[in-house]
Amino acid sequence: MSEKKIKVAIVGASGYSGKELLRLLLMHENVDLVCATSRQSAGQKLTEVFPRFRGGKADDLLFVQPDTDSIVASGAECAFLALPHGVAVEYAQDLVEKGLRVIDLSADFRLEDVDVYLEYYDKQHPSPDLMKEAVYGLPEVYADEIKAARLVASPGCYPTSIILPLIPLLKEGLLDTSSIVVASMSGASGAGKKADTSLLFVEINESIRAYGAPKHRHLSEIEQELTHAAGAEVQISFVPHLMPVTAGINSTIFSSLNEGVSGEDVNKVLLGAYQGAAFVRVLGEGVFPDSKNVVGTNFIDIGWVIDARTGRLILFSAEDNLGKGASSQALQSFNLMFDLPENAGLLHF
Repeated sequence: MSEKKIKVAIVGASGYSGKELLRLLLMHENVDLVCATSRQSAGQKLTEVFPRFRGGKADDLLFVQPDTDSIVASGAECAFLALPHGVAVEYAQDLVEKGLRVIDLSADFRLEDVDVYLEYYDKQHPSPDLMKEAVYGLPEVYADEIKAARLVASPGCYPTSIILPLIPLLKEGLLDTSSIVVASMSGASGAGKKADTSLLFVEINESIRAYGAPKHRHLSEIEQELTHAAGAEVQISFVPHLMPVTAGINSTIFSSLNEGVSGEDVNKVLLGAYQGAAFVRVLGEGVFPDSKNVVGTNFIDIGWVIDARTGRLILFSAEDNLGKGASSQALQSFNLMFDLPENAGLLHF
């Protein structure tokens, strides 16, 4: 392990993704966490808000107000923005201009087209030039671009679970791009840390419900990346569901195969695409990923079956929505940006 230390700030460190970032960064041997912001908890010790971090590097840390001057004054070289959509952009431009490298966990910079952003987020993007500069932070696809980036837009949790299984197959022309349908299920932490009656324990316990159909906001970045992979416009049907667990995503993806494509072709393409990928576990045909095997990790597990009756491929993936779908994936990009081993700080099970 390299002995170099990178000074890091977390902006919005008291939410679910922020807390997971704290856990990961406090264990990372190459990170010196110098700043953690929270409007609600400013002035409090980090260990008062999160007692689980007592007895370690967090003991002397205080939450501070999310002020860019204070973040810069901390000496941070990199800032993680664990902020709501529409808020992160307020900090990203100022921090980048002041020389910090920024990893944004919100959706503020994931899209390339300002018109698509307006369509899905109902407002004009306030920083279109920086939006165009941002690199989509999927390490398995854009590693070289991430290494050189000033601003990384870390993907959403649903998109990661859908894009990674599909990209290799679309690149090789195995799928009928007009036939892709996805149903995903996510734990309640995916909605963020907010007061919402629909997310109370008694409302979600022992129940599963669909939401966000037919045009969930994540659909915009999913179709953007699938279109890049296919080399032609891809539109899909996507329905997310809320399930009564804290964390985890399980996605099921249906697609018709192009004529002459076999299960052996699917196997060869997926294994070949992710043979050297540190955090993609290709389980193989007939193996069904289980969310309990990925929660708390940065892994995504992928399996599939072929329905011979219908000529359809059915792909399955599982990941942690707070991990590979948020905080640990952002840390994976951080490692690339600062020339560290890609798996540094990420092999805790």
